[in-house]
Amino acid sequence: MASVPKHDYYQTLNVKRGASAEEMRKAYRRLARKYHPDLNPGDRSAEERFKQVQEAYDVLSDSKKREIYDRVGFYSPTGFYPGAAGAGPTGTEAGGFGFSGFDFSDLFGMGPETARAAGRGTGSGSAGGGFSEMFSNLFSRGAAGQPAPEAGADLEYTVDISFWEAIQGTQARLNIRRYDTCRQCGGPGSSGSGQMICPACQGAGQVSQMAGAMRFHLTCQRCQGQGRLPSACAACQGDGRVSMPDNVEVRIPPGAENGSRLRVPGKGNVGARGAPAGDFYITTRVGAHPFFKRTGHDIHIQVPVTVAEAALGAKIEVPTIDGRALLKIPPGAESGKTFRLREKGVLHPRTNQRGDEYVEIRIVVPRPHDERSKEILREFARLNPEDPRAGLFEQR
Repeated sequence: MASVPKHDYYQTLNVKRGASAEEMRKAYRRLARKYHPDLNPGDRSAEERFKQVQEAYDVLSDSKKREIYDRVGFYSPTGFYPGAAGAGPTGTEAGGFGFSGFDFSDLFGMGPETARAAGRGTGSGSAGGGFSEMFSNLFSRGAAGQPAPEAGADLEYTVDISFWEAIQGTQARLNIRRYDTCRQCGGPGSSGSGQMICPACQGAGQVSQMAGAMRFHLTCQRCQGQGRLPSACAACQGDGRVSMPDNVEVRIPPGAENGSRLRVPGKGNVGARGAPAGDFYITTRVGAHPFFKRTGHDIHIQVPVTVAEAALGAKIEVPTIDGRALLKIPPGAESGKTFRLREKGVLHPRTNQRGDEYVEIRIVVPRPHDERSKEILREFARLNPEDPRAGLFEQR
């Protein structure tokens, strides 16, 4: 029995086969944040993993694509594998198909004759890429058989913010380039006069799509089977959009963390020929602070204290992200002792609750420069002769 092929989208997202849309969305966000190229500079394996996660979510987040994927199974360069039972390939060996009487007229919404023709014919046009692209081409059609407009690509940017901007929130202003609607033609991509041969199908009205060792013939989505298109707009070359600079403002809420991801709907690239725009995402990269250390929504800090303050006890002022706070040190506190200041940490933007601040004291040993101070320390040693190292020699 053959092993499970690499392109198991459920395994890629680390979810069960019956996972809900919300479970898959959470898994995708977690993995996308973990393997994002901006957070793993120079790591080619992380970049490849990020692409695999995006492809898996593209298929499983679409109900139609997921239904077909569950019925057809895993995709491999050598063909399809039955996925419902998790078995190896059936039928012929490598390059074969084990569909067990699978009805292609049911799969693609074709009549039986059309389905058989799709499986044996040859044609012009481009061969498809991966499983995700094949699904997009086969199932991005409306009820009337027309291709549904494909939204533009999302944009991803990383924004550097300071420690205090992350704590208090800020407004990020970015100068970017993105595809926007062509102002000359208004989006259709045509000049309004004359016709040209469709560049996608070279006038045939159909394109071929490979799925393993099988070829499907599909109506060309660019010209909708006509083979010809209105003459292209000179400004956008028929694409309906052009690359241009744009300004995007993103409100970063208080409590943003390193790697937080924010979404601005509709500010990604505009789709070709009037299709809607994708979304704009930014990932925050938070700078360090000289003495505040942040862990999640808690703050950690080390504070120096004198020998007298530690020995006798004291009330001292310590810094917090809100200003100064009073900390009571009990008598006999040792260096490294940590105290907790409740709700003096960072505000959680979702729960509206604050973390805590943890203060670690460090005893500063005095360096006397005059004889009087030295004599006082000698007197202190005579009055308190305890040996702090005595316990080290008791067990042998």
